[in-house]
Amino acid sequence: MLKTTTTENIAIVAKKMYNAEKLGKIGKEKMERLEELYQELLQNIGEDIAREGLRKTPKRAAEAFRYLTRGYRQTLAEIVANAIFQSNSEDMTVVKDIEVYSLCEHHLLPFFGRCHIGYIPNGKMIGVAKLGSIVDMFARRLQLQENLTFQIADALYKCLAAKGVAVVMEARHLCMQMRGAEKQNAVMKTSCMLGICKDNAASKSEFLSLIG
Repeated sequence: MLKTTTTENIAIVAKKMYNAEKLGKIGKEKMERLEELYQELLQNIGEDIAREGLRKTPKRAAEAFRYLTRGYRQTLAEIVANAIFQSNSEDMTVVKDIEVYSLCEHHLLPFFGRCHIGYIPNGKMIGVAKLGSIVDMFARRLQLQENLTFQIADALYKCLAAKGVAVVMEARHLCMQMRGAEKQNAVMKTSCMLGICKDNAASKSEFLSLIG
C-alpha cells in the first residue's frame, strides 16, 4: 500500500469535510486533523513549531485551507436559488473580468486571473451576481484551469438551458512562476464554447469582440 504524503493528506481531509458538513456536522475532528497535518508539514521542513511566529500557524493554515476549498461545500442549486428569471431577450449577455482565485490540484499552489462569461438566453436569464458566485463555487476547489473553465460553462449551459455559452479564462500559475520553469510573465488562456457559441462563427466572434 502506498504511503500518502502530508500535502496529499491535507487535500484528502479538505474533501472529506464536504460530506461531514452536508450531514450537519461541524467537522471539528477534521479541522483538528488538518491542524495536526500542518504541524507535521512545518516540522518536516525543519521548522520549530514552538517559536512565537508559528504557534498559531497550524490553526490559521487549517482555517485558511478550509476557506479556500469551500466550493466542496456548495452546490449549483444553492448558488442559483431563485435567481433565474424569464426573459424575452435573444441577445448575448457578457460579464467580463470576473476575478478568479483557485488552487492547482497538482501542487496546491494558487493560480489567479480573470474569467469572461457570455451566454445567449433561451427564455431564461440569471441574476448577474450569480455568475461570479458560480465561478467562485468551482474555483474554490482543487482545480486544473482547463477543467474549471469547462465546469463553469457547462453549469450555466445546463441550468439556463441556454442557446449558447462561452467562457474564457486567463490566469497566472504560481506553480509555474515560483517553481519549476519559473516563467514570471506566462499567462495561461483557456476557453469553452457550448451550443450556438461553438457552432455559429458569428456568435463566437461577437463574444470574443465583446471581451476584447
